[in-house]
Amino acid sequence: MTQDLRIAIIVNPDLALGALANTAAAISVGIGARMPEFGNRQLTDGEGRTISISSNHPVPMLQADETTLTELLLKAVTSGEGTVVPFPRFARSLHAYSDYEAQFPAKDLAHEPLDGLGFAGPSKWVRSLTGSLKLLR
Repeated sequence: MTQDLRIAIIVNPDLALGALANTAAAISVGIGARMPEFGNRQLTDGEGRTISISSNHPVPMLQADETTLTELLLKAVTSGEGTVVPFPRFARSLHAYSDYEAQFPAKDLAHEPLDGLGFAGPSKWVRSLTGSLKLLR
């Protein structure tokens, strides 16, 4: 039996539009890399053109302030149930992944502002974390 899976991306609605889009995109790449079953498929149209799909599940964009993002992160990583992909604000100032990787061990995500957060995993778990959040509008 296939597991009932869900995705959710939560961003700080106070971000500038470009930063918000970048945050959502980066989180999506992280989820896709960790859980390729959400989009690792190709389809071919009637003319023989093959494309890679974007996602085989809905991807709701939700909103939360910095405090709520941190609370959700800590609750999610404690549960150990699914994939958790945070976008800490300090990452935005770094332009090379190697710098992020080098700085990350010295950080405490409980005290770092988050611009966004992504969850993927069992539907019940994702809903338990995001059920009270509003859609991003």
